[in-house]
Amino acid sequence: MSDVSAPTRSRRARPKAVRLTEAAAARIREIIAEADGRFQGVRVGVTNGGCAGMSYTMDYAEAPAAYDEVVEDNGVKIFIDAKAVLFLLGTEMDFVQEKFGARFVFNNPNQTSACGCGESVAITPVNQSQA
Repeated sequence: MSDVSAPTRSRRARPKAVRLTEAAAARIREIIAEADGRFQGVRVGVTNGGCAGMSYTMDYAEAPAAYDEVVEDNGVKIFIDAKAVLFLLGTEMDFVQEKFGARFVFNNPNQTSACGCGESVAITPVNQSQA
């Protein structure tokens, strides 16, 4: 009887659902530092609404919710609602400063269109077999 071991399988690294630019990470770290330890990171997601169908959401997060996907990037924790992950896969979050203000911007490869005012978007979720 020979001693045959089961083949070892290497797991491929799972891609991050959302990535942060250094500008976005720096601004979030600054906001969290000013909150005196109340927040662990930010929660991002999508919600139904607006003329194009969906809007991005972003809020402070004191702790992960039960089914959140937790991503750490550039020293920042991002909590993503499980229902939003397929809509956000591959998204890069940036922070831009413009002449009349500053804002976070979602560069999402799954976004198919946006309304004229820029407040809502149409997003096609990633096919689960491709994720």
